[in-house]
Amino acid sequence: MAFEPPQRLVRALGESDDWLGQLPKIAQEAVDRHGLEVERVVVPGGRSSLVVLVRRPDGTPAALKIAPPLASPALEQAALEHWDGWGAVRLLARAEDALLLERLHPEVSLRSLPEAKALLEAAGTVRRLWIEPPAGHGFETVAERTAREAEAVRGFGDPTAAGLVSAAVAARDELTASSPELLLLHGNFRQGKVLGGDRTPWLAVGPEPLVGERAYDLARLVRDRVEDLIAASAGAAAARRRVNRLADSLEVDRERLRGWTLFRAVESGTRAIRAGRRQEGELALEFASWL
Repeated sequence: MAFEPPQRLVRALGESDDWLGQLPKIAQEAVDRHGLEVERVVVPGGRSSLVVLVRRPDGTPAALKIAPPLASPALEQAALEHWDGWGAVRLLARAEDALLLERLHPEVSLRSLPEAKALLEAAGTVRRLWIEPPAGHGFETVAERTAREAEAVRGFGDPTAAGLVSAAVAARDELTASSPELLLLHGNFRQGKVLGGDRTPWLAVGPEPLVGERAYDLARLVRDRVEDLIAASAGAAAARRRVNRLADSLEVDRERLRGWTLFRAVESGTRAIRAGRRQEGELALEFASWL
């Protein structure tokens, strides 16, 4: 089978990316190594990996995930091993360039549920992931990751966003001056990263793991379905209520969650605009302005 990367992945990485040229060979070697029967490539898939639905030699379904080195697949592997299926997809086998995962239902995420139910299920799922990191782990901290991001945010040149940029960076600096906890975090948790499963109804996928406080991990979830909030006449009030509701339900400090939500929205928005995804970026910045 020809392992052609989905166009969404090609657009995200750029057609000239060297890893994309090697991807068919990497995928075939992983399939051969594990003796897998290929069913199909998941389309449209994600922006940072190729996912192939396969069957193991004994006929059990699985998913083969292949990500470029820049996505740090070794760290994802380490986090999945530590969670061992608790709240997250289970790692079945590992290699340097591919992860063999239990088969979930890629077409069914929490975004398929009504908003209130989706947030409830998301809260229950992410709570399971917040555990002590393994001894001697190699995960970076929230402070380390956001220090790099803050430098990029400071360099955003649009004067109309200067106030938001300043507020976001100030919030990040204040929050990282002290951390109330150092737990293993998903790092990119949102409704689309929680898929339906057979072993348990909902499981998290696609972590970008790091260690730090729970409020950081919730901040991306607060911004979910931002298009609906923007379209609503009371979107700003709804966004602030969502911050408070999630904070209270998971016993997280409201102001710390608000601060991380502000920083992550501004970081995401400025990054999207620099990458040419202006509409996406402007939505994130408008959401940030409500906080």
